[in-house]
Amino acid sequence: MTLAIETFGLSKRYGNTTAVDNLDLRIEPGEVFGFLGPNGAGKSTTIRMLLALHRPTKGRATLLGLDAAADSVEIHRRVGYLPGDLELFPRLTGRQHIAWFQQSRGVSDASLASQLIERFQVVVDRPVRELSKGNRQKIGLVLAFLHKPELLVLDEPTSGLDPLMQHEFGSLLRETAADGRTVFLSSHELDEVQRVTDRIGIIRDGKLVAEDTVDGLRRAAPQKLEVRFRRPVSPADLEALAGVTVTGTDGARLTLDVTGEIGPVLKVIADRDPVDLVARPADLDELFLSFYRDTARQEVSHAG
Repeated sequence: MTLAIETFGLSKRYGNTTAVDNLDLRIEPGEVFGFLGPNGAGKSTTIRMLLALHRPTKGRATLLGLDAAADSVEIHRRVGYLPGDLELFPRLTGRQHIAWFQQSRGVSDASLASQLIERFQVVVDRPVRELSKGNRQKIGLVLAFLHKPELLVLDEPTSGLDPLMQHEFGSLLRETAADGRTVFLSSHELDEVQRVTDRIGIIRDGKLVAEDTVDGLRRAAPQKLEVRFRRPVSPADLEALAGVTVTGTDGARLTLDVTGEIGPVLKVIADRDPVDLVARPADLDELFLSFYRDTARQEVSHAG
């Protein structure tokens, strides 16, 4: 089966700065893939290389079985793209943009564009320069989807959209995947990505540092336990267990992060006269934020 996107050691350097480092991705047809990372992690650079807007320093990519560089014209016919730095013609209306795109794309049936305009409540009869960021973003979404592309490449697509439109966007992505088409969604917003994607890749400092389903990542994320004992206990009794970190102590109360199986932890707790135990599900937010914080620490260190 031809993959929607595949990269082979894809890398990009700007002088002494490495923006993307040896990236290997495999994205299946009909998949909604979330490409997650903090600002400056290399997400937009990756997209520009996929679409042959930037040349890689090393490595290569294929989209829909075609070489990203050699077959870029054919790829662009079959791909819908919403850039993170969307630029529109300020004097033209949304309707004029859409009409021009339909003509350039060879779209004779305007019904899908009309449906999208209604669905996202797009303001199309005022010059773009008079529109809010959210309304300009809606026009960009219409332009990306109007020719029913086989592959959608979307960079921060919900920027400026209100929660209702974000929900509608999620529904559109699910419909697109159900139709057998593929979505590559780049974002730094965890809530958006985990809500609408099948799999997630996390990029940090240009490197892919994690790749899995949302459920798979959740299993790797720490569970939170808060335990109250009848009398104070030594945190070391629990920290000696593999995968356990004591994150807080308050007299006879301990809070723990647990990664992995919970059984050994419960056995130790039961032997120490517990009074109360509260467990929270695996904290996916904390797992993602740990990648973000690592980046922030490095930036502070470099700045110092």
